[in-house]
Amino acid sequence: MIRALAVVVPARDEEELLGGCLDTVHRAARHPRLVDVPIRVIVVADACTDGTAALARRYGADLVELTVGNVGAARAAGSEHAVRLTRASLPGLTLDEVWLAHTDADCRVPAGWLARQLVHAAAGWHAVVGTVHVADWTGHPEGTAEAFRRHYRQGWTADGHRHVHGANLAVRADAYRTAGGFEALTVGEDRSLVAALEGAGRRIRRTTRHPVITSARRDPRARDGFGKFLRSLDPLTADR
Repeated sequence: MIRALAVVVPARDEEELLGGCLDTVHRAARHPRLVDVPIRVIVVADACTDGTAALARRYGADLVELTVGNVGAARAAGSEHAVRLTRASLPGLTLDEVWLAHTDADCRVPAGWLARQLVHAAAGWHAVVGTVHVADWTGHPEGTAEAFRRHYRQGWTADGHRHVHGANLAVRADAYRTAGGFEALTVGEDRSLVAALEGAGRRIRRTTRHPVITSARRDPRARDGFGKFLRSLDPLTADR
């Protein structure tokens, strides 16, 4: 049974968007099904030159500050900090009683996001891999949104989907540790972790319910990540 939950949010110069993310995380944490589950929010401010850290503090988040500029290292640091905090606050808490949810600072999570994850955890799943949705295509040429929807649906399968997003990913702490945690990768740290979980025989629930709304901005923090993929779909840039 899950007795403690933590949400880890890596952020690099996200003063503009982090507040919106944390608003939705706090809303999800107030779900009636979670009333008896202590929840911590950890923001990892990595190589920030703006007010990201100060904003995180104002929102009451536990703050980890790094200077490495590496999203994999940021997720790993946030995860380990979350485990330490939750186990210190609840003596006797074991790793299989700790749930680690991950999203990104430019995202908005749905109200039932955390509650549904714990339903899956109670059913014996070790990790939940969700999908994303783009609501605002400002800055992209006409046609990019449809190209994305068409391409994205090709990754859906009978048992869920084959996408992996750090913006919508959760894992039980014992499974996370035995899989080796997040690698210090500048991109693909989420896919690497899920592959390690699969290799370890962990039960992974892939679901298209409760997608996280993510940004389609053309200046993403991860140079070769989701933003680059979206730009590749732009009719004006796809052939370059």
